[in-house]
Amino acid sequence: MTQPKGYALITGASSGIGAVYANRLAQQGYDLILVARNQQRLEHLAKRLKSDTQRNVEVVVADLNLAADLARIEQLLQDDSRISLLVNNAGVGATASLLESDADKMDAMILLNVLALTRLAKAAAANFVAQGRGTLINIGSIVALAPTLLNGVYGGSKAYVQAFSESLEHELKDKGVTVQVVLPGVTATEFWDVAGLAVTNLPEAMIMTAEHLVDAALAGLALGEKVTIPSLPDSQDWAAYEAARLALGPNLSHRSPAQRYGVTTA
Repeated sequence: MTQPKGYALITGASSGIGAVYANRLAQQGYDLILVARNQQRLEHLAKRLKSDTQRNVEVVVADLNLAADLARIEQLLQDDSRISLLVNNAGVGATASLLESDADKMDAMILLNVLALTRLAKAAAANFVAQGRGTLINIGSIVALAPTLLNGVYGGSKAYVQAFSESLEHELKDKGVTVQVVLPGVTATEFWDVAGLAVTNLPEAMIMTAEHLVDAALAGLALGEKVTIPSLPDSQDWAAYEAARLALGPNLSHRSPAQRYGVTTA
């Protein structure tokens, strides 16, 4: 049997990327706490994983858009010292333009993709820092880098996930805590049906399986990547992107406006 590694808590664990993470992490030696809304799916997955991996698997039914449920998972992450890894995977997307979108659904998207993810990450980070160890994986999206794709609220929420994750990694890097953000491209999951565009409408060459995505993401984690883009062929492209962004730094804040604006400051 693989050496135990503590408990991994996975949100959105009942299907798709979350369910694959559950399988892979159990195989790596983690016991599991699976969080999602669908109790039947969770229990079916837990039963299979217990049988296949001999790991302990706990099921917690929760809707992270409900304040009481979010607070319950937040408390669990903060207090349970068995937890050594969080996969912040729960999220929802949209493909319609902003003007064609339902405002209440956009609110719910922000609540889940941004607020819930942030509160759970903070709770886990406090737990991990207190223990001097832990891993936090936030699932973002390539739309963080391509804001004109899909719905702008969705893209904005995932840009937040990327920025938040990179800031958190910087904050915690000397405290024994690992932070990784994963930016999937098109992945063959139910996400697309919920978002309003069947994945079969997209070019096959763009579509990665959830299994391949998670395997690549975990390989990236093992390589020490802070940002993992499973589809990106050459990691130097990301290095160049980051270098260009950092090069802006010295000129992002000056006393005087740039000369091209013709603003007299004397």
